[in-house]
Amino acid sequence: MQEILLLFKTVDFSLIGIELVAVTFSLIYVILAAKRNIYCWIAAIISVSAYIYICFCSKLFAETGLQIFYLLMAFYGYYNWNKSTNNTIATWSVNKHLLLILIGSFLTFIMGYYLTIYTEAEMPIIDSFTTIFSILATYMIAKKILENWLYWIVIDIVSIYIYYNKDLYLSSLLFITYTIIAFFGYISWLKTKK
Repeated sequence: MQEILLLFKTVDFSLIGIELVAVTFSLIYVILAAKRNIYCWIAAIISVSAYIYICFCSKLFAETGLQIFYLLMAFYGYYNWNKSTNNTIATWSVNKHLLLILIGSFLTFIMGYYLTIYTEAEMPIIDSFTTIFSILATYMIAKKILENWLYWIVIDIVSIYIYYNKDLYLSSLLFITYTIIAFFGYISWLKTKK
């Protein structure tokens, strides 16, 4: 019985409530984005605001910075999708993606090195990978680039590992769901593109 009471004392129930809000609105965001619905950006504003707090409390500093970037991109995405009369989905060349992956990998190691040396960040390289490539994929989704979903599939799988290891189980489940939605988002956008 004492073990159970000790477990409840160590659980931050306010963080769980905030995580539940973040997860709910994150799911709404991804589903609406897959359907190319502009209101996905409103859901994103709510979810990333909650995740800024969660990631900072969990000492995932690169991820905290990423959530701030997401917040800015949510406003940009709403603006871009709202002003755009052209609802066309675009694609990028293989060479452009290879260059993007090369640059993203370089920036991942630079950020990971910095976080390892100068902060108390946990999982700095993996955290940096999801941060850098999420920035790239978020820009791609705001610009309606088809391949953004392929990037998200990889990012989401790595994020499952990160959040599971930080005992953020709802967020781990969220990223499992994200992976599935990203797959269907890619298929949906591909069909629209054709």
